[in-house]
Amino acid sequence: MEFGFGDEDEVFRGEVRGWLAEHLVGEFAALGAGGGPGSEHVGVAVRRRWERELGRGGWIGLGWDRAHGAYGNRAGSLTQQVVWAEEYARAGAPGRVGHIGENLLAPTLIAYGDEAQRKRFLPAVARGEELWCQGYSEPEAGSDLAGLRTTAVRDGAGYRVSGQKVWTSLAAEADWCFVLARTEPGARRHRGLSFLLVPMDQPGRVEVRPIRQMSGTAEFNEVFFDGAVAHADHVVGGEGAGWRVAMGLLALERGVSTLVQQIGFARELAEVVAAAVRGGAVRDPVLREQLVCQWAELRVMRWNALRTLGAAGDAGAPSVAKLLWGGWHQRLGEVAMRVRGAVAAVGPADWSAAAPYALDDWQRLFLFTRADTIYGGSDEIQRNIIAERVLGLPRVERG
Repeated sequence: MEFGFGDEDEVFRGEVRGWLAEHLVGEFAALGAGGGPGSEHVGVAVRRRWERELGRGGWIGLGWDRAHGAYGNRAGSLTQQVVWAEEYARAGAPGRVGHIGENLLAPTLIAYGDEAQRKRFLPAVARGEELWCQGYSEPEAGSDLAGLRTTAVRDGAGYRVSGQKVWTSLAAEADWCFVLARTEPGARRHRGLSFLLVPMDQPGRVEVRPIRQMSGTAEFNEVFFDGAVAHADHVVGGEGAGWRVAMGLLALERGVSTLVQQIGFARELAEVVAAAVRGGAVRDPVLREQLVCQWAELRVMRWNALRTLGAAGDAGAPSVAKLLWGGWHQRLGEVAMRVRGAVAAVGPADWSAAAPYALDDWQRLFLFTRADTIYGGSDEIQRNIIAERVLGLPRVERG
């Protein structure tokens, strides 16, 4: 597709910059651009208030399809969505705690939900008042989503959900979780699954346990459902349609959000390059070549993201994007350590009982990016998707 910004987009850009300059102040500005992957647990209370500020401005849900009406958000063309995302990232605005509800749950409800579900949940997301988390991965399934074991048993006007989900971002802060569970006993693989909307505030029935990682942080969680209640009206797409809905949702993890991510990557790369110049590491020809490769690959990722914007039905686009950025970001962490040299192995402060795991930003970047090729669908899973759904190679039978 042809992609470019017109005069209306530039007028819109000025409006965006003006709004951010007026509202990104005080505690919001002090928070900075934190809150992305690896630091999703940071400053959540302030970021929740920022979410409501965005809602009052109508900035949540610019890209939502308006075929069923509006839900308190502004309308925005594809290019305006890109403008908003780029200006937001360049302003150093806080990482979004509402991105799962805005970018995953909402488009899924618009595509597969009924009118009652859209009216109940979308306005609250658009106002920044209700936060969501995603209940997909499980300890025995991981990226093999069809191997999940969580069950949902019909009980009167609802379902009783039992099982365990893992690697659940923002679970401790979320008000709701969309859960993929098996509603047909004995069904195998992708059959007999349903997509349920489950309230998280159910003491004794929903338990969230943080998972501490090698970076010292605990932004991911385990979630245990022990007979948690989900209303029968909150099954998206109908009972048994969970696989179709889940696959539709996964196809949404691309496009504009990828461009925003790349702006953050560019900022990180610029800091690494500046440190290499400042400390003299750039005189090493091998390291210099690695930095140039990182820059060139980032440009390729940007043009690939622009190329696939609005490319409906491109089943391989999300997988290609994930393969590109996962490996790139991991290599950036490695290059950052090489730029630092031996000092990269030394913490920023003496370890003590009160602060047993002090790391600086680059050390945390290096450690966290080890997971970039695993979470969100491992590289192996992405290659299987490309092989089977794009190249048409024979499907591998999975137990």
